[in-house]
Amino acid sequence: MRRALQIALITIALIMIYLGVVNSILPPALTGVGFIVILLLLNGYHKEKP
Repeated sequence: MRRALQIALITIALIMIYLGVVNSILPPALTGVGFIVILLLLNGYHKEKP
């Protein structure tokens, strides 16, 4: 389940960053970066738990 969430988040993030850069609009690109930050935080949270 966690792996599926990671794959979905990174896929959505990359698509949103791509669309933001290609169309020169900032909000989708920032949202994509936000999804990557969420993914990194989720990975850090799960590594700390035994």
